[in-house]
Amino acid sequence: MTAHQDDFFEQVNRYFDEAASLTDYPAGLLAQIRCCNSVYRFDFPLRRTDGRIEVIHGWRVEHSHHKTPVKGGIRYAPDVNESEVMALAALMTYKCAIVDVPYGGGKGGIKIDANLYTVDELERITRRYTHELHKKSFIGPGIDVPAPDYGTGEREMAWIADTYAALNPGQLEALACVTGKPVTQGGVSGRKEATGRGLFFALREACQQADDMMALGLPVGIDGKRIVVQGLGNVGYHAAKFCREGGAVLIAIAEREGAIMNPKGLDEDAVWRHRRDTGSIQNFPGATNLDTRAALELDCDVLIPAALEGVFTEENAARIKAKILLEGANGPTTPEADPIFRQKGMLVIPDIYANAGGVTVSYFEWLKNLSHVRFGRMSKRHEETNERSMLRAIELATGRSFSEEERNQFAKGPDEGDLIASGLEETMVNAYHEIRNMKLKTPQCPDLRIAAFLAAIHKVARSYAELGIFP
Repeated sequence: MTAHQDDFFEQVNRYFDEAASLTDYPAGLLAQIRCCNSVYRFDFPLRRTDGRIEVIHGWRVEHSHHKTPVKGGIRYAPDVNESEVMALAALMTYKCAIVDVPYGGGKGGIKIDANLYTVDELERITRRYTHELHKKSFIGPGIDVPAPDYGTGEREMAWIADTYAALNPGQLEALACVTGKPVTQGGVSGRKEATGRGLFFALREACQQADDMMALGLPVGIDGKRIVVQGLGNVGYHAAKFCREGGAVLIAIAEREGAIMNPKGLDEDAVWRHRRDTGSIQNFPGATNLDTRAALELDCDVLIPAALEGVFTEENAARIKAKILLEGANGPTTPEADPIFRQKGMLVIPDIYANAGGVTVSYFEWLKNLSHVRFGRMSKRHEETNERSMLRAIELATGRSFSEEERNQFAKGPDEGDLIASGLEETMVNAYHEIRNMKLKTPQCPDLRIAAFLAAIHKVARSYAELGIFP
C-alpha cells in the first residue's frame, strides 16, 4: 500500500475543506457532508480450482444518504483498501451532485487481481460478494446500486443482477439493483463508452470558451488539439476515440508496459489490436517507443489520465507541459500537485465533473429498469412521421425532390443510443458552465476543482435543509 492510497480519503477531504471554507454553513452540517455514513468490511473464503482455500477481503462504503439510493462502482484490484474505497465513495457523492443525478455516493472493492483467477472463480467471488451485501441491506434498487469500476464490467454486473433477483424472487424492479449490465440483461446502449464520451463533451465545451483558450494561448475548439492519453482501458480508449473523431490529434498513448508516440497521430483501434496481438502497445508501426513517465511529460495541448489515482504529485507536476489536464481517472492529481498546476496556468478539468459520464448514463439505465420501457420505443416512429411530413412540405414549397436515401437520413427517429448520448451531452454541457460560473463568481475560488466541490457542497447542503435536518 502506498502512502498516497493510505491517505486518499484524507486528500479528498482536503479539497472538501478548501471549498467548505468559502461557505458559511454550520460546522455540524459540513461535518455531516464530509463523513462516510456507513463502512462495511467483510471477509469470506474461496476454494480455488486447485483446492486451496483463500480468504477474500471486500468492502462496501455508503458515503452519503442525503439522497437514496447511493451509487458507485465495484473495484477489483490487488491494492484496494478501505481508505481508497471511502475516498471514491465521497467523490461519488460530489460527482452525482455536480451533474444533478439524484443519488448519494457509494463504492465497493474486492482485494484481488482479477487476472489471476479463472472465470468460474470470479463468478463465485462476485456472487458471494452480492450475498454479503444483501445480508446487510447494502444492495437494492432503492438502497444501494453498484456499477462497474476498475477490474469489473458487464459480465460481473450481470452476475450481481442475477444473484440479487434469485435472493428477491418476484421483485419487479430487481434489475435496477445494479447498472452497467449487458443490453440484453437490462442495460442501455452507450453505457460502456459513457465515461469516455462524457470526457469528450467536457473537453469540447471547455475548448469553446474563448477567454479561457486565449489565456492558454490555444485556438478555440477541439480541432487540431494534440492529445496524450494515459491508459487504454475502457475510459482511455473511448476518450481517445471520441476526441480523435472530433478533430483532435492523438499523439501519444501510455500504458503500464510503456508508451508510444507519433506526432502525426495514432489510431486507438489499431493500437488496441496491436496490444491484443502482441501483449504490448510498444513497437507499434510508425510510432516511437517511450517510457510512461516521458509520455506524461510530452509537450501537448491536452493530457488525459485515464488509469488509477495518484499520477501527478509534487515530484513531477512541474515537468507536466500540457495546457489542459482532463481527468478521466479518479484522483489522478494529489493536493500537492494542484498549486503547481495553478501556478503554471494550466486548465484542470477535475475528475468529479469530467468523468461523471458513467454515473449519468447509469442513472438513465436505472430509470429504464424502473419504468420497464426502452428509451425511444414510445416516440421514435412518431418523430419519424413528423420529420417526413416536414420534408414533404419543403418539397411542395421549393419544388425540390428528396431521394429515398435522403429521406431516410433526415427523417430518422432517435433510437435508445441517440437519446442516451443526447442526455449525456446536455448533462455535461450544463454542469461545465455551472462549475465555471461558480469559479468566476467566487473571487477566492482558485480553480475548477474547488469550484466543483463548492457546487456539490451547496447542493448537498440544500438537500439536508429540505429534509429539515439542518437550517
